[in-house]
Amino acid sequence: MTSWSEPASPSSIKKLMEITGVGDLSVQMMQQMILSLKQQAPNTPHKYWVDFMSEIDPGEMENLVVPIYQKYLTEEDVVAINEFYSSPVGKKLIRHQPDIMRESMALGQRWGQDFSRRVALRIRLNQSPDRRRTITENPGAGSKQSNFNLETR
Repeated sequence: MTSWSEPASPSSIKKLMEITGVGDLSVQMMQQMILSLKQQAPNTPHKYWVDFMSEIDPGEMENLVVPIYQKYLTEEDVVAINEFYSSPVGKKLIRHQPDIMRESMALGQRWGQDFSRRVALRIRLNQSPDRRRTITENPGAGSKQSNFNLETR
């Protein structure tokens, strides 16, 4: 009999990975890595890459990450998570999660660029009294407007 406070079983974790598409993601990640490697070795025959991809076992990655899930989640946790992801709203989250992540990453990148510009501006302002006066009198001088309406002082 399994105690609910015990680490999750490999079978329940693999079910979670199947439901959420983690196995598919590892294959996609490997395909992206192969594309990058192809660019680094452009004279390598196509058949080499096809043969290499055929040797990849997605189950190998699953087996490697099972202990990580077991470190943080109990059997009770994984059963509840699997129930959620099997529900209509859980399936909806799985379906939209890649879009949410892609858009969030793009937004985070733009935010980071804006933040870097503001930091650079602040450094320049602290280094040059004349520049500080110019920007105070003309706030648009020397930097792009923030798309995030964040204070630059």
